[in-house]
Amino acid sequence: MEKGLCATMVCPCGLLTRREEPGLSPVPLKSISVTLSICEFVAGVSATLNYENEENVPLEAFFVFPMDEDSAVYSFEALVDGKKIVAELQDKMKAHANYEEAISQGHQAFLLEEDKDSRDIFSCNVGNLPPGSKAALTLKYVQELALEADGALRYVLPAILNPRYQLSKRPEDSCQKMKIPAVLLENLPYTLSMVAAISSQHGIDRVRSNCPLSPLEYLGDKTSAQISLADGHKFDRDVELLIYYSEVHAPRVAVEMGEPTAKPDCLMGHPSAMVSFYPDIPEAQPPMTCREFVFLMDCSGSMQCPMNNQDKSQQRIEAAKETLILLLKSLPIGCYFNIYRFGSTFEAFFQNSVQYTQHTMEEALERVTLMQADLGGTEILAPLKSIYNGSSIPGYPLQLFVFTDGEVDNTFSVIKEVKSNALKHRCFSFGIGEGASTSLIKGVARAAAGTAEFITGKERMQPKVLRALKRSLQPTVEDISVHWELPPGLSAEMLSPEQTVIFRGQRLIIYAQLTGMMPPAEATGEVCLKYTLQSKNFENKVTFSLQPKFDANLTIHRLAAKSFLQTKDMGYGETPANHKKDVLKVSLECGVISSHTAFIAVNKDLEKPVQGPLVQRDIPRPVLFYGSPKLCSPAVGLDSARVGKCRLKGKAMSPKAASPQKRKPCSFALRTSVGSPSTVSEDNNLLQLISLQKADGSWDLNEGLAKILGMSVEDILAAFPAKGVDPSGWATVLAVIWLHDNYKDLKCEWELLERKAVTWIHVHAGSIQHVLIEAATALLRSSVDPAVFSP
Repeated sequence: MEKGLCATMVCPCGLLTRREEPGLSPVPLKSISVTLSICEFVAGVSATLNYENEENVPLEAFFVFPMDEDSAVYSFEALVDGKKIVAELQDKMKAHANYEEAISQGHQAFLLEEDKDSRDIFSCNVGNLPPGSKAALTLKYVQELALEADGALRYVLPAILNPRYQLSKRPEDSCQKMKIPAVLLENLPYTLSMVAAISSQHGIDRVRSNCPLSPLEYLGDKTSAQISLADGHKFDRDVELLIYYSEVHAPRVAVEMGEPTAKPDCLMGHPSAMVSFYPDIPEAQPPMTCREFVFLMDCSGSMQCPMNNQDKSQQRIEAAKETLILLLKSLPIGCYFNIYRFGSTFEAFFQNSVQYTQHTMEEALERVTLMQADLGGTEILAPLKSIYNGSSIPGYPLQLFVFTDGEVDNTFSVIKEVKSNALKHRCFSFGIGEGASTSLIKGVARAAAGTAEFITGKERMQPKVLRALKRSLQPTVEDISVHWELPPGLSAEMLSPEQTVIFRGQRLIIYAQLTGMMPPAEATGEVCLKYTLQSKNFENKVTFSLQPKFDANLTIHRLAAKSFLQTKDMGYGETPANHKKDVLKVSLECGVISSHTAFIAVNKDLEKPVQGPLVQRDIPRPVLFYGSPKLCSPAVGLDSARVGKCRLKGKAMSPKAASPQKRKPCSFALRTSVGSPSTVSEDNNLLQLISLQKADGSWDLNEGLAKILGMSVEDILAAFPAKGVDPSGWATVLAVIWLHDNYKDLKCEWELLERKAVTWIHVHAGSIQHVLIEAATALLRSSVDPAVFSP
């Protein structure tokens, strides 16, 4: 398929009507209203979608919307012409049969289900919507909020649903495969409103967003506040809130009352506890054991798209290439590494992982600079299998870094593959751009004891990726266990999976069911997290009240059920038979949807059944055009299989097929030498300096470095205090001081490569180190503390 500048096709939540008769108007979605309630680090969401059938014929409509994969959807109801219809959660096959029977009899029916191929896409059938009828569909869910590195709690309301790359051999029974025409954003007829109520006993400091908000309104003291989305939101991005509390890292335990009418052996029938730990893991020296690093980079056509919809936004592939350069410069001496790029096919830079040396680093960097988003679709399963089938290196545990915009349709198959190889590696995943699949990105990280990060809007990719690299280098925390001290007659049964990894600075959430005789109101319990780090034992204890709190939504119970389901439910076609029974039991008892269940509601109280054949038609999905409409056409730049079924201007596009390749080295024509400032953006001095660093952490004194320092080589040599000595030590000290002077606010990005530089200085310039530092500080007129060179 011909490639060019990118037009991203995105599908926001909306009602899609399957077209049988051409030329008829679609059912308009009038508005989406969201009520958000955030208490501490848990969000409760109620989203209502208002539709109206303005046609003179009955309709069957198909509603598709994105959802964060951590969301526990527990309620769905429809308000049709003033009548409320509450859905029931049933086995998916039974729900489908009941829906078809109701439709055939002229009843109104509503079916809500998780997509069979991904946990972050939901679909709803709205059957027999009479002419002139209004329908308000409301779904409710709860979810944990992610903790960011700066202490913010992150809530995302997904508005973007990217078309998923579709494998040609997969069956056509997914809502992802609907043939839906595309329109520009400005032609969308519906609006979005959101009101958020926030509360925290620790106090609310501020709220930030990637979208315009109303001013933060405190309700009394600073423990509660309200904020709303400004009018006029366009469906060009997910809505993101970053909530900053005055204190966020305090461990706590919340105990929630069970449902009195639930069966005694049911999860909902007993109190549940939600424990949040913030383990105070000390910063330890990296272990002697090194690592094998494999970087798996998405080079599909969609990676040509900009990081956001702003003018002059950087392409995803260019941001990824800069990040790869930084990663390669930050790797420790003695490790092994390899880079795979993938799309419809895949290629490895090296036949097998190679030792990290100056030569192999330069070879990899040369290939990174030539890397393009030119590999068609997004088929990640084949390169993963190739990586796992490769020979492991004894004493070098594998650390896999996956970079993708996350648009695949075989998500559960990918997660299953990662999980089956979990004992041999850790996986760190990164979702790039708006609408990356949370099911894929979070699922592979969870399956292999890593972490997941999302880079959207104007966020820089580098700090999140370098944080993951630091975590991959941390000493392994071992012997993790949770112990409960409870009154006699009361016990705790863990609902969360066994914890196998904890990273420094990470929050740990655990769910448990309390069974037995609940003690008097004043009684307390204690929960203790124990672990071992470099042969030292550590404990984190929390004392808590055993008096359970009432919550009508049973939030903690629903979240506990979701935590259980995420470990057992591997999709409709991938869940093992022995786990499917448990998934069905917990899903149905707790009212939390799974891939094996669906919500079904039938309105049999119509005065007369709906008459006449149902009309089915499509509501178009919007298209984001980046840059010049002439250059950015929806006919170019898309993943081949994604556009293969899109008809634009009446012409169908046929993707070119390509057979997967096995592990073999790439062959690139070399354009320029690595280490030259011409390999990176001329206005990015930081990246230029990083590109000049050698694998061992040192810098050479050359024209490239002199240009960044704003001096000539002659002037730098004239100030060199140790004549007759290799000037590399002098150059390295100057480079480190320059970093602190000019990019201190980005230290998280260059901290690891600085550590290599300081280590190299101690080894190669130890006797004259203080002389070099004093002279460099004077030459650069710097006030940097010499302590930065301490080992």
